[in-house]
Amino acid sequence: MYHYVRDLVHSRYPRIKGLDLSFFVEQIEYLEKHYHFVTIETIIDSIAQQVPLPPKSVLLTFDDGYIDHFNHVFPILNKKKIQGCFYIPVKTTCENIVLDVNKIHHIIANTKDISLLTNDLLLKLDENRAAYSLDSNTHYLQKRSKPGRLDPAEVMFIKKMLQVELPEKLRNKITDFLFTKYVSSDEKSFSRELYMNEEQIECMQRNGMHIGGHGDKHYWLGSLDKEAQADEIRQSKNFIQRIGGNLDYWTFCYPYGDFNQDTLDILAEEDCKLALTIEMDLLNTDQHSPLQIPRLDTNYIPKNRDAVPNEWFHKAMI
Repeated sequence: MYHYVRDLVHSRYPRIKGLDLSFFVEQIEYLEKHYHFVTIETIIDSIAQQVPLPPKSVLLTFDDGYIDHFNHVFPILNKKKIQGCFYIPVKTTCENIVLDVNKIHHIIANTKDISLLTNDLLLKLDENRAAYSLDSNTHYLQKRSKPGRLDPAEVMFIKKMLQVELPEKLRNKITDFLFTKYVSSDEKSFSRELYMNEEQIECMQRNGMHIGGHGDKHYWLGSLDKEAQADEIRQSKNFIQRIGGNLDYWTFCYPYGDFNQDTLDILAEEDCKLALTIEMDLLNTDQHSPLQIPRLDTNYIPKNRDAVPNEWFHKAMI
């Protein structure tokens, strides 16, 4: 599972949490030495026909439709004849919006002193406390200032408050304020620099890459009612069809890894073949539901072509 892949040191946002391009190249060469690259069609057919996959199979997936994937990832994979699976939020490509999650990434990456963001956020809570019946700042700091898997507590506080804790309308309002203050006041231009356009996605599709659904607006699907979830999923499916994807093999990736039984029911009704989670595990086609496929984050795989195989390699041998 990949997100940003770029030459971080020489990029506009070197502090963004992404994979440096040099490490990506090393990681691909490590995987070439120890694994067998497969296509997503091979996995779908394997599940449908109950045919074992080749030993040490590996599939590459890339979330969120970043321009990184066209400029840096696609040329490498195309040259090596390796398929990548790219999951696109429709609105980023078709309407040039910037996802809130990406606004938050860039706000954090563009602010050396996180305490400045915390202060701004707390001031905004004060301004909106009565209108939104908010709890005290102390309550939110105690609840959400906890370290995450890759982030310290102060960063997780910003992320959790702006992604899940506050009412959606207020989250958007505060995120837009911080994005304008710390990053850019021109969202459409920023979007065009950040994401692939439809022609680039079509180019990858024509050259053997797999394009999958990642929602329309990249919502936490489990927080939506069934009708709204269905719209998010169908917009994705329509986009895949429009850019020439084969709906006999259409797949979906849950934004934020979030879904519920309604999501699973809708995907089944829409004949989705596979859906990807962010559960960290190896795929076992005998045990995992096709609509709840686990993945490994890039950080769990060596980024040195000569590295000794790690625990995940040995788990695959069991």
